[in-house]
Amino acid sequence: MTTHQAEAIGRDRFAFGDNWLKFIELMDERRIEQAVASLTAALGVEDLSGRSFLDVGCGSGLFSLAARRLGARVHSFDYDPDSVAACSLLRDRYASREDWTVERGSILDEAYLAGLGTFDIVYSWGVLHHTGDMWGAIGAASALTEPGGSLFIAIYNDQGLASRVWWRIKRRYVQGGPLTRKSLLLGGKTYFRTRTAVANMAKRAVGEPVPSRVPRRGMSQGHDLVDWIGGFPFEVATPEQIFGFLHGRGFRLRFLKTCRGGLGCNEFVFTAPRTPRD
Repeated sequence: MTTHQAEAIGRDRFAFGDNWLKFIELMDERRIEQAVASLTAALGVEDLSGRSFLDVGCGSGLFSLAARRLGARVHSFDYDPDSVAACSLLRDRYASREDWTVERGSILDEAYLAGLGTFDIVYSWGVLHHTGDMWGAIGAASALTEPGGSLFIAIYNDQGLASRVWWRIKRRYVQGGPLTRKSLLLGGKTYFRTRTAVANMAKRAVGEPVPSRVPRRGMSQGHDLVDWIGGFPFEVATPEQIFGFLHGRGFRLRFLKTCRGGLGCNEFVFTAPRTPRD
């Protein structure tokens, strides 16, 4: 990425870190336990002792904390200085600095990545599609994965026209003033509440269980809404595109959780090749 491109993206970049600093004030053991459960379910293990864990775009640091609770040696980094501050605060409140490093860095900064080495688990949930160069970021994250290690990523699903509309809404949010942002958040809240209510009515009509409103992964619905409406840059991909991109680099899919073709992220856990031909 050129300096000009980085500056252009920076001008229209959502303040992810500001949102995360507010979120960690809601942190409690229940949310941490939910994050731990989510991580173990996807990775298929309940103990990460002796393993190294890289959190790419760590945000609040919640999943870095989850990995540390499971025994991993953790390295967290984020492009946004407020995210670095949020992650550092979370670490100091719920863990210690032992075996947990927090730094500012970018997945698109080749010089920074060159000094990191490789990790048993590379984790980046809902981050790489916000870099302005999603495919470059996915490629860089895959290169940080130890041979035979795990790459755990979540990428926004490509919904076709709907995704193009959301791209415009998100860009409008980051370019707009306080009134514009407040209006877009209100509109988004109304949209999602209506969408959920209609979906639940349909489920009840056919006798299906209605999902719990408890936030998944230990997250917060309110902060997730702000992140969704404002999250720009914004790119998307189909599961097939992600699979094809990483399979071509020798990675093997081990876990897949889709959003069933709708709004949200598709989650993937890949195993890195043990040899160049694996």
